[in-house]
Amino acid sequence: MTRLALHRERHLVSRIGWLRAAVLGANDGIVSTASLIIGVAAAAALPSDILIAGIAGLVAGAMSMAAGEYVSVSSQSDTEKAELAREQAELAGDVDAEIEELAAIYVARGVDHITADTVARQLMAKDALAAHAHDELGISEKTTARPMQAALTSAATFAAGAALPLALVVLAPANLLIVIEAIASLLFLALLGAIGARTGGAPMGVAAVRVTFWGALAMALTAGIGRLVGTAV
Repeated sequence: MTRLALHRERHLVSRIGWLRAAVLGANDGIVSTASLIIGVAAAAALPSDILIAGIAGLVAGAMSMAAGEYVSVSSQSDTEKAELAREQAELAGDVDAEIEELAAIYVARGVDHITADTVARQLMAKDALAAHAHDELGISEKTTARPMQAALTSAATFAAGAALPLALVVLAPANLLIVIEAIASLLFLALLGAIGARTGGAPMGVAAVRVTFWGALAMALTAGIGRLVGTAV
């Protein structure tokens, strides 16, 4: 068995697309729904009103996330396609210039001119567009934009994330709802940050603290606004 066969690395870069959408959706689901519930509860609303507001926030948020992700990632996909079409036209126009351009990229990375020219010619002989897409444009199959995947992932994880703080409206005592909602939601966020980091192979502690901090800030601001509105009314 060769050394190459024994040396197997497990890279997680292929998860970037759906993982980003999943973490964004779940984080937004927890933060926005918990903030909405806390804000409405702070305004001294009835439990039934709080529940209705939470459900409405879940449905509207999931649809908004799906639409937003689809539109934004579609824009990225359109740009990638336009760049690839432009590169294809350049390849059809002057192959020698494109070989020199690709070789220059390898030279800039530390490869000698002769080797760089050889590699550029061999890669372009196999798939010229793929070679330029990867090394010139930074577009690869693993990281390319997938609008529908991002939309469905964000919508599903938003709904799942929003369901957690929403369930507390039914389970928690009315007089302790704000406190329980805030504490539990922060725990949910910390867990989400840790899971997301673990899935992506990143440090869990930093991610958990980062997600929890911004969630706490959002809920605190919303609670303050709800309290002011409730007092004014």
